Amino acid sequence: MAESILLVDDEEKVLDFMCSFLRNEGFNIATAQSGKEALEKIKTFHPSLVVLDWMMPDMNGIDVCREIRKSSKIGIIMVTAKSDELDKIIGLEVGADDYITKPSSLRELLARIRSVLRRIGDNSITKDDEKLVRDEIIMSVSQCRVWKNNQEITLTPTEFKLLLTLAEKPGIVYSRLQLLKSALEDELLNVERTVDAHISRLRKKIEDDPSHPKYIQTVYGFGYRFGDQL
Repeated sequence: MAESILLVDDEEKVLDFMCSFLRNEGFNIATAQSGKEALEKIKTFHPSLVVLDWMMPDMNGIDVCREIRKSSKIGIIMVTAKSDELDKIIGLEVGADDYITKPSSLRELLARIRSVLRRIGDNSITKDDEKLVRDEIIMSVSQCRVWKNNQEITLTPTEFKLLLTLAEKPGIVYSRLQLLKSALEDELLNVERTVDAHISRLRKKIEDDPSHPKYIQTVYGFGYRFGDQL
């Protein structure tokens, strides 16, 4: 069954260009030309992934991304003309799984789409109902679900894989590059600060005090580890 992708851009020519290419690659495509239209389409089209333009007149991509993340774990790739690294980090911090900077080739877009879909697919592989327990946190590997103090925490596929990678081996220090390759499984994400953005968002969800984390700890000059006393 073909994966469903929602393309969101206020420029009709850009949508037509991407739509034609991705349909030829076997994807089921729907389009939206505004943020509000995109949110409505998600309810009816149920895409696996959204390719979301940052700059739109009625509702920008950042706000759309925030709204999506209130209720959905679907993949999100932010498309932006902004080349500043800080702008890209902002996109990741509000819940995007990846970003791509305009102008870019359709082949690069395709590679990033396949990478995020693979990440989502890896998270849905059925295993025995294996549970990972770390202090107040319980992770269901088969269901890709996380609970803290019996309250479920909603994580994106990227956040889940990062947490699982770290929690499986408490005390082991992972460099940002190692996390890019092992947790995100993506050679395209070559900016190591993308890991910092995902970690920051993950801490806000699972830590009692994100400024003094006990689960995901920073090892200055090296990277991150999961607390080894948990």
